Amino acid sequence: MRIFSNLYDRVMVWSRHRNAPWYLGALSFAESSFFPIPPDVMLAPMVLARPERAWSLAALTAITSVLGGIAGFLLGALAFESVEPLIEQAGYMSAYLRAEDWFVQWGFWAILLAGFSPIPYKVFTIAAGAMSMAMVPFVIASFVGRAARFFLVAGLVAWGGPRFEAKLKQFIDIIGWVVIVLVVIAYLVLRD
Repeated sequence: MRIFSNLYDRVMVWSRHRNAPWYLGALSFAESSFFPIPPDVMLAPMVLARPERAWSLAALTAITSVLGGIAGFLLGALAFESVEPLIEQAGYMSAYLRAEDWFVQWGFWAILLAGFSPIPYKVFTIAAGAMSMAMVPFVIASFVGRAARFFLVAGLVAWGGPRFEAKLKQFIDIIGWVVIVLVVIAYLVLRD
């Protein structure tokens, strides 16, 4: 079934829309504090659609992600008791407890790593607030980690350009089904 090819074509059309940067900023902000979908899934097609804007899109994504991270930090600092059941309900409690352990061991570096890696950054933003991390190091680590990640994604996609887009389009259905299978396997293995 070619479900992902049709979806890919639709995403490429959306990524050229004049309001797409606003949507990217909103997604990036939301992902850093509560939303599960990473902004990379919107950043990459937008860079493919407009490679001349790769750096400005990466900067927008990084800045709005850090602003969302600050919102997550404030949730952790001011309303953790209200947020904790939602963390547990979303299945992030073990990640949250791991984040707490990382803070004890590495502090600043835990945020920087979470900002760059596919680890759920939102869990670390909330944990940083709940554990009363100093705001300035939090913002610096968040910005360095998030900027490094999004500039790397934008740079690689812009560098790959039309060749990358052609290859991606050729294999998008296979990639989509493989990702779904991996997510199902991960869910079955990791569920409590």
